[in-house]
Amino acid sequence: MTAAGIEDLLRGLTPQVLGTLVRKYGRFEGCEDAVQEAVLAAAVQWPSEGVPDNPRGWLVTVASRRLVDQVRSDRARRERESATAAAEVAPEEVPDTDDTLLLLFLCCHPALTAASQTALTLRAVGGLTTAEIARAFLVPEATMAARISRAKQRIRAAGSAFAAPVGAEREERLRVVLHVLYLIFNEGYTASSGSELDRPDLAREAIRLTRSVYAQLPGDGEVAGLLALILLTHARRAARTTAAGDLVPLDEQDRTAWDRELIDEGTALVKAALAGPELGPYLVQAAIAATHADAATAADTDWRQVYGLYLILERIAPNPVVTLNRAVALAEAEGPRAGLELLATLDTDARMAGHHRLLSVRAHLLERDGDRAGAYEHYRRAARGTASLAEQRYLEGRAARLRPS
Repeated sequence: MTAAGIEDLLRGLTPQVLGTLVRKYGRFEGCEDAVQEAVLAAAVQWPSEGVPDNPRGWLVTVASRRLVDQVRSDRARRERESATAAAEVAPEEVPDTDDTLLLLFLCCHPALTAASQTALTLRAVGGLTTAEIARAFLVPEATMAARISRAKQRIRAAGSAFAAPVGAEREERLRVVLHVLYLIFNEGYTASSGSELDRPDLAREAIRLTRSVYAQLPGDGEVAGLLALILLTHARRAARTTAAGDLVPLDEQDRTAWDRELIDEGTALVKAALAGPELGPYLVQAAIAATHADAATAADTDWRQVYGLYLILERIAPNPVVTLNRAVALAEAEGPRAGLELLATLDTDARMAGHHRLLSVRAHLLERDGDRAGAYEHYRRAARGTASLAEQRYLEGRAARLRPS
C-alpha cells in the first residue's frame, strides 16, 4: 500500500478506534491522545513493515497500551517500551461498530464554542494533527493546541456520557454537527483569509465526514441535503480559478470542467430527499445548487426557480445572506433595479452593514444598471473588506475596469 493509501486508511480508522476506546474507558481526553500516538506509530511502521491483517485491531491494541501507560503516569517506562510495544502487539477482538456519529455528537457539545467544536472535530474525528488544523485556520500551532485542550477540558467538566442523545436533544445536537461540517466545508471551499482561494484538504475532509454521517442516517433529509449541497458545490472547484489562481465567477466558469460524477451523485440525493416528508435549509440549498448544475450555460439557468427556492429558504431559515442571494436571483429574473431595491432592505441589518459580500453584490448590480461610478466605489470598498487575497484581486480587477479616466 502506498504512503497516501496508508494515510487515507488511518484517517478513516481514527474515529472508529477512538470510539472503541472511549466506549471502553470513558476518558475522552486521554483516549484521544492515545489514539493519536497509535496513529503516529502506524504512520512510521506500516510503510516499511506492511499494514497488519487487522489494522483497526492493531490501532486499538496499541492505543489501549498507551492509555494504560498514561493512567499509570509512568512516562519513563512508556518511552522505554513504546518501540517494542507497537511492534509486538497482537490484534484484539474489536466490536464491529462505527462510533463516528457519537464522536461527532461529543465534539459538538453545546458547552463548546463553534470554533472549538470545529477544531476538536477535525482533530478527534478527522484525524488531522494540531499543526494541520492551525495551518488551515492561519493561527499559531500553540494557539490551536490551547483551543483544543480547553475544548477537551470543558467536555470533561460537563461530564458528557459517550452515548447518543435522545429526543429533542438529539435533533438539536445533530443540527450542530451538520453546521460544524458545513463550516468546515465552507472554509475549505472559500478560505476566509490568506493567499489561496480554497483549502481542498478541508473541503475533502468535510465531504468524508458528511458521507460517514449519511451512511448512518440515510433517511434524514437534512443529512442528505448537506451531503448533496457540498458535493454539488465542490463539483465546480476546478473551474473556479484561472491557471494563475484568479477567481472566476459562476456565470463565467467553463461548465465542462465541472465534476459530472459529483453532480450526478448530488442531484440524485436531492431528488430522493425531496420526496421525503421534511424540507430543511440544507436540502433547499442543495436544490438551488442542483438547479445551477442542471443548466448547460449560465444563460440557461432557471432563475425564477432559483428565486422561488430562495423565498422558501428565507421562510424556513431567515438570514441576511439568504436575502442577499435572493436579490441576485431577482436581478437575474427581473433586472438589476429590482435586485438593488431588495438589497436596500439589508442596509439596516447590523449583520450585513459594510460586509464585503453586500458591497460586491451591490457593485455588480450597479454596474449592470449602468452606474459605473457607483459600481467602482463599491468594488473598491468590497476589496478592502475581505481578508481573502484571491477575492481582493478579483474585486480590485473589477474596479479597475470601471476606474474613471
